[in-house]
Amino acid sequence: MSAHIKLIDTHCHLDLDVFDHYRTRVIEQASAVGIEAFIVPGVLASGWSDIEDLARDCTSVYAAYGLHPQFVENHNGEDLRLLDQWLSRHSAVAVGEIGLDFTARESDRQGQLFYFTEQLALAKQHDLPVILHVRKAHDDVIRHLVHSGIKGGTVHAFNGSLQQADRYIDLGFKLGFGGMLTYPRSSRLRKLASCLPLEAIVLETDAPDMTGAAHQGKRNSPEYLPEILAALAAIRPESAEDIAGVTTLSARKLFQLPLSEEVNVHGFS
Repeated sequence: MSAHIKLIDTHCHLDLDVFDHYRTRVIEQASAVGIEAFIVPGVLASGWSDIEDLARDCTSVYAAYGLHPQFVENHNGEDLRLLDQWLSRHSAVAVGEIGLDFTARESDRQGQLFYFTEQLALAKQHDLPVILHVRKAHDDVIRHLVHSGIKGGTVHAFNGSLQQADRYIDLGFKLGFGGMLTYPRSSRLRKLASCLPLEAIVLETDAPDMTGAAHQGKRNSPEYLPEILAALAAIRPESAEDIAGVTTLSARKLFQLPLSEEVNVHGFS
């Protein structure tokens, strides 16, 4: 990748235990290939302090706090009160990772809807965008977003239809594309990514999950984000440099990140 290309990983979980023994190295390796910022969303209230510590110790890491729909059985009403307090007292670029996941037949849909709508209200109250996790529930999510009054956000690992993409875009959302884009078999996803407005796209890894084709079966890492850029450039008319510039600027505007800064990593392993 060209040395002057800069990227933002808009969705990665660098706080997770799998990175404990080499977190500094992962960030340094990613920074060396042009990743200049990392958005780290929360999934459980118990993990918010780890994300805060990580963002404090590394100037290129930005924190988001939320309650993930797949862990609805681990959440309780007190977590929502704590989230309100946390957003008031701690720096955050978004509320997330929140949303609806109806892939499992036994999903607690009512529980998910409760936490989702309550967190949308908190995002509006604190004037923050949201980071959405949506599976088999795009129409439900869009229906709630229409009346939420929030300022947009990202749809993580978007895999919906073009019509749903257009609805999200109209609501001020960016659509996240990651490792699945690197698989030739992802023909529907690649076709979708090829025809969307470039300004609607942001890049992500979801590390340590959703590894791309070149690293299948291995732990994912933000340092592989340029491979997603290359896959997108292969199916779009714009150059990799132009895609990087537009997606990075879109992410910076959405999350209100500073234009550029030197990466400073210290205090953790």
